[in-house]
Amino acid sequence: MRLPAPELLEWALRVFGRRFALVTSFQREGMVLLDMAAHISPEVRVITLDTGRLPEETYRMMQVVRTRYGVTIEVVCPSRHEVESMVTLYGPDLFRLSVAHRRLCCEIRKVRPLQRQLASVDAWASGLRRTQSAERSHVPKVDRDSAGRLKLNPLADWTAAQVIDYIDRHNVPLHPLYSQGYGTIGCAPCTRPIAPGEHERAGRWWWEQEASKECGIHFSPSGQAERTVDVLLREVLTATTHGA
Repeated sequence: MRLPAPELLEWALRVFGRRFALVTSFQREGMVLLDMAAHISPEVRVITLDTGRLPEETYRMMQVVRTRYGVTIEVVCPSRHEVESMVTLYGPDLFRLSVAHRRLCCEIRKVRPLQRQLASVDAWASGLRRTQSAERSHVPKVDRDSAGRLKLNPLADWTAAQVIDYIDRHNVPLHPLYSQGYGTIGCAPCTRPIAPGEHERAGRWWWEQEASKECGIHFSPSGQAERTVDVLLREVLTATTHGA
């Protein structure tokens, strides 16, 4: 399906209705999609993750979006018991221990909560673009996620310049951390501003060397990383069950 982004969103909203959702953390790409979708239907479902470690500016951005577009934002939080077990076992800043520990934190705070919420949809959309990173260079506009749901990436073939141009032309609200030099925005302790000339995702988990700059929502770890994360996750879930 090679429809332009607005037409792809219009198709999804018409075909799936409330069984379609836009998943966003209110970065540039997500805001472009939200602006398009809200103009098609103010009833569009908007899902976001509150990991418990977000910067204050992201919470302010949520209110800006509510006021500007009149949409309801479905705020999804991780399991309190799973977070408690994880932090008890490995500490609040476990993401600095190893790549596997960082992926575990993302799994508990982001991947698992989103999977639970997406059980209520048949299709969803994200703001992935092919020029964002090597991992994303072959992202299709229409795909299937690991659960078999239809996953749309309407901006897959857009450049960063096209995103910024759309934001400027349509006066789309912009996350305030961009003005502080951020290239991408995630959890507060795991994201920093980028230096001139750095890749836009260089500010994610910058202490990691030769690691994929992905949290696991769009791309799962493989090989030894996957096996290690699986072991850590089992330990957390076992502790959660025993502590319940």
